Amino acid sequence: MPVTDTDPQGRARSAATTRRVALVDSGLGLLGYADALHSLRPDLGLVLSLDPDNMPYGPRTPDDVERLILESARATLPHRPDAVVVACNTASIHGLDALRAELEPGIPVIGTVPAIRPAAATGGPVAVWSTAATTSSDYLRGLVDAFAADIETHPVAALGLAEAIESGDVDAVDECIAYAVSHTPAGVRALVLGCTHYGLVAERIVAALGDVSVFDSPVAVARQTLRRIGLEPDPTAPRAGIEAVLQSGRPGPAPESWRAYAAGTRLLDAGSDRRPNALAAPSGAVAPAARPAARLVE
Repeated sequence: MPVTDTDPQGRARSAATTRRVALVDSGLGLLGYADALHSLRPDLGLVLSLDPDNMPYGPRTPDDVERLILESARATLPHRPDAVVVACNTASIHGLDALRAELEPGIPVIGTVPAIRPAAATGGPVAVWSTAATTSSDYLRGLVDAFAADIETHPVAALGLAEAIESGDVDAVDECIAYAVSHTPAGVRALVLGCTHYGLVAERIVAALGDVSVFDSPVAVARQTLRRIGLEPDPTAPRAGIEAVLQSGRPGPAPESWRAYAAGTRLLDAGSDRRPNALAAPSGAVAPAARPAARLVE
């Protein structure tokens, strides 16, 4: 078979070689980003590196987060990824520069940034839901200053929401959403999801908010990832899906508990004969509530 190019480590790659993307996060926040990549390029091989031994990253020191995300990314390298996506805002804040210094230019590293710029285009007011650590960070203040300096913006700490999503506790998820809604000023026209976990329950957030546009970033990050590795979206490509799952560096199967979320179900079913309804959450999942006037923007 003729060789057409080389992989990011300079090794020969044939035309039939699967292109791979590694995604790293402390927990389940990477599922939405992996799902977006799979939707745009089903033929991508996905390497998912989570860190259950050390999550959550929010309360940790910046040096700890940098060290841990470097370890998670290094664990993916034997799988020869063409790119690494940091599907975690905290890890992007504290570890992105170190990852890029270590891996680029051979392996592009793509971080996640809350979608403040498109939300600000609504004219505001804008609320940004994130973890307590991100809400109080210079990073978030810098994004607001850069992209929404003239827009009324309200950072809101959605206390406990990421942890509730991680546990799959429906009641806890709804309680945390209700808390964040109660701390979101009336009149807000746009909401930015500033934690990668939150998109997994975006429909429930939309249902709780009323007439508000909700902005998330998985599709934008997926498109940027494809650009960095020279691919165009091709949703009709043959399906590949998850090639490897790493839990704090240890290889293992993808947990069936991921079916608590529609994105997890789609990923688990990728490459099988089952084609789940992309608009419906699976039985027993944290299903979307009835949807009013609010809308999700990706």
